[in-house]
Amino acid sequence: MKPLEGLIVLEFCQFLAGPSAGLKLADLGARVIKIERPLKGEACRQLSIKDLFVDDSSLLFHTINRNKESFAADLKNPDDLILIKKLIAKADIMTHNFRPGVMEKIGLDFDQTLAINSKIIYGTITGYGNKGPWARKPGQDLLLQSLSGLSWLSGRKSQGPVPFGLAVADLMCGNHFVQGILAALLKRAKSGKGVLVEVSLLESVLDVQFEAITSFLNDGGQLPERGDVKGSAHAFLSAPYGIYQTLDGYLSLAMGDLLFIGKTLGLDLSQYADKHQWFVSRDEIRKILGNKIITQTADFWIELLQKEGIWCGKVLNYEELDNQPFVSELNLKQTVKNSDGKSLVTTRSPIQLDGAILVSKKAAPKVGEDNEKIHNQFFKRLE
Repeated sequence: MKPLEGLIVLEFCQFLAGPSAGLKLADLGARVIKIERPLKGEACRQLSIKDLFVDDSSLLFHTINRNKESFAADLKNPDDLILIKKLIAKADIMTHNFRPGVMEKIGLDFDQTLAINSKIIYGTITGYGNKGPWARKPGQDLLLQSLSGLSWLSGRKSQGPVPFGLAVADLMCGNHFVQGILAALLKRAKSGKGVLVEVSLLESVLDVQFEAITSFLNDGGQLPERGDVKGSAHAFLSAPYGIYQTLDGYLSLAMGDLLFIGKTLGLDLSQYADKHQWFVSRDEIRKILGNKIITQTADFWIELLQKEGIWCGKVLNYEELDNQPFVSELNLKQTVKNSDGKSLVTTRSPIQLDGAILVSKKAAPKVGEDNEKIHNQFFKRLE
């Protein structure tokens, strides 16, 4: 039995942050019902990655909405709103990421929802919180990466700001949202009362940078300074930390004793005996290391370095990753099927409980796919 089995989640969310949280709750056993607009569904169904679609919905939508149900309802339609309120009365958790003020107009803000269900866990994601001049601005991942300073941590110094290659603000916000909801469930178990959970993209992406921001706040306001050689990997760490080109690919070197690493590589780095120089001269040192490492293959260096206990590894692309034995040994992929029997290979939950991997075979639903079932289960009982 999964830990959240028996709990019902109503998801009024679109795009990435809220639905990614719903995915994690579903993986943990909750019954997650997406409340979507009739016909078109939620907006992410048409937000594609690489122009890939499955059954008229984007592959992006499918990646974060597997193992859920879909109930199509028009929240501006009084009859549909009555049905939604009946669902809320039976639910344990309700989530949305509408802009501030939207749910108030519909009549489904926290206080109004508590009047329907006094034990509801009511979760809301905003871009910048509910107050102030930013409250109604669009909360979009790239905008948050830019606003929060995150884009100054990737790439090389001479490249200017470089955004992260994933929707990191959205996805981390989804993780924080789940943490808040699980904590709220514990609080409700103690108090018997509903709980309001609020997370914003801005606060979430700042929390992701707690190391970097804390350094800035306690180091006289010194801005992070990225290295400016190929493979620079961290604005706050010294040489040798980074990625280096080899004869046939790339090698990553983590932190370690620079002089010992140099000796293992056949380099005399005694001129950098002062550890302070490992940071001050890191670009210079990385160039010296890079000129040596490019003369041999990645496997050659990895065997040599790992034999001495030096932390290093090969840099893989997705094709190379997919061919690694650990992918099958750890069951890192799963196949899900939609109602038409179409299969989709995707990742799985990273969590294991009592030695069991959390898997789900159900792909993302079509718009309103579960309306009839939900009508029969929830509404006919009340007639």
